[in-house]
Amino acid sequence: QVQLVGSGGGLVQPGGSLRLSCVVSGRAFRGYAMGWFRQAPGKEREFVAVMDWIGGTTAYPDSVKGRFTMSRDNAKNTMYLQMNSLKPEDTAVYYCAVHRRSYYSTNAADLDSWGKGTQVTVSS
Repeated sequence: QVQLVGSGGGLVQPGGSLRLSCVVSGRAFRGYAMGWFRQAPGKEREFVAVMDWIGGTTAYPDSVKGRFTMSRDNAKNTMYLQMNSLKPEDTAVYYCAVHRRSYYSTNAADLDSWGKGTQVTVSS
């Protein structure tokens, strides 16, 4: 019923930029919070950006704050993650997700629907 398709990953040099996109099928996009999470080999899945539905309040961890920006286009049922000044430690599989509540959660266990992920590799 609810599907998320993420895209936009790739290989970039340190200091480069990427914009990830995620199209959310159905009506799940409207009224729900959403987020971007990433997982590197051997590490737990961690949040990189979340956004409430009402007001569009966002939150970022210190590791990406000032470099990553999350946004959404309600008409297109699409969420975005603009990533600037990329670092090698940003290398991971990035997942988009929906929290079936109007408020966000930074805990991956609270998210209800997930995309399959897109690989981001930052290397010189």
